[in-house]
Amino acid sequence: MAELTTSPTAATGAANPATSSTTASPAPGFRSLTEESEVEALPLEGELPAWLAGSLIRTGPALWEAGEHPMRHWFDGFAMLHRFSFDQGSVSYASRFLETRAYRAARERGKLAYPEFATDPCRSLFQRVSSAFTPKLTDNPNVNLTRLGERFVAMTETPIPVEFDPETLAAAGVAWKVPGMLTTAHPHRDRASGGMLNYAVKLGPRSSYRFFLVRPEATEPEVIGSVGVREPAYMHSFGLTERWLVLAEFPFVVNPLKLALGGRPYIENYHWKPSLGTRFTLVDRATGEATGPFETDPFFCFHHVNAYEDGDEVVVDLCAYPDAGIVEDLYLDRLRAGKPITKPELRRFRVAPAAGTVAHERLVEEPLELPRINYSRASERRYRYVWGTGAGETGWIDRIVRADLERRETTVWSEDGCYPGEPVFVAAPDAEGEDEGVLLSVVLDGRTEGSFLLVLDAASLDELGRAQAPNRIPFGFHGQFARG
Repeated sequence: MAELTTSPTAATGAANPATSSTTASPAPGFRSLTEESEVEALPLEGELPAWLAGSLIRTGPALWEAGEHPMRHWFDGFAMLHRFSFDQGSVSYASRFLETRAYRAARERGKLAYPEFATDPCRSLFQRVSSAFTPKLTDNPNVNLTRLGERFVAMTETPIPVEFDPETLAAAGVAWKVPGMLTTAHPHRDRASGGMLNYAVKLGPRSSYRFFLVRPEATEPEVIGSVGVREPAYMHSFGLTERWLVLAEFPFVVNPLKLALGGRPYIENYHWKPSLGTRFTLVDRATGEATGPFETDPFFCFHHVNAYEDGDEVVVDLCAYPDAGIVEDLYLDRLRAGKPITKPELRRFRVAPAAGTVAHERLVEEPLELPRINYSRASERRYRYVWGTGAGETGWIDRIVRADLERRETTVWSEDGCYPGEPVFVAAPDAEGEDEGVLLSVVLDGRTEGSFLLVLDAASLDELGRAQAPNRIPFGFHGQFARG
């Protein structure tokens, strides 16, 4: 049975998370899925809101082998799209591999043809030198997806976003050219233009972070700001306020020449240098001028939650780790062996440009990752609620967390043997409250080694319904809801 618990505020006591007594394992979530599916109506328990119409589309790794050659890291697997569509209380499902250049080449050759996050094809010294001038970059978009105007685009950290058809889930080619060699799969929406804001790393003798805007119908980005850097940091996301683009440079950095010639998988060229500290840089969205950097203690982060301006300060909320060890935690041999992962803190930073200071605090005791907010209402603005996944005694993601940042308390949904994915918030039509809507999460049931789509009331975390998927769905990362 599912269990709900509420923790007190961080200031008054420790969290009281729900516990799991089962011996079910999350390991099946890291086994490859080879078959694609299409089901018109899934078995459904409960009753869904009548207003819930549209599709949840998610991307994530599903195949961790190229022929007989295994991949090494969770982030390496070939991308599969999963679509859950809602219509008049019923749920349909479809899945399909994204047939990118990297996927087709691996299927045809029976081995990896392009380097992935932590797995690199065997290459000669000549090939490595050649790739420094004409790099072979994967187009395997297994991290996130977005909707830009009428286009749907899947992304990873290489500069090759892939457009796809939301009806057939078929890949439709490269969406636009990114102005750099590395980027993020977590763009922000530009409210003024309806376009997409992101940044890319241009590597070379004078490396730089380049912020750019892609307008809804554009195929070429507009560079709107640039910040020089000697050793670029690994940054999976960034922050955005009404005035500022916010970079948080963690001391997990790379020498561009070694990245090009080192002969090691991409992420293994980065090194943790805590003496550098973490540096916040603010880039004016209107002028492109940079302010900072403002230094604080070293930490690491994958995901920004939200950012906004509070008087003369810039508030930046993110999921913080003590160091970059979490990257090592996510190698497949460790995950399949059931080894615990490092737990993140939901942390708030206050950057005061006039004083040149950065202060921080932990917002709640419950760990929280894969964060989601009510983006249409709260992004770039003061907000109250964030939802995400959490980890308890199992050492793996085994709960959904709702954090009330005003009261500094959390509510937790959990069920023995179940391992939920990112909870996507969908606002109710004409909602008055920031948390009025539902959460959609794909859950691995370790007891049956199957998966189901879970629908929760976003305010209470009460279960509204669940739809049983036709197959086990490997652990993915991110998705978006497109209204019908």
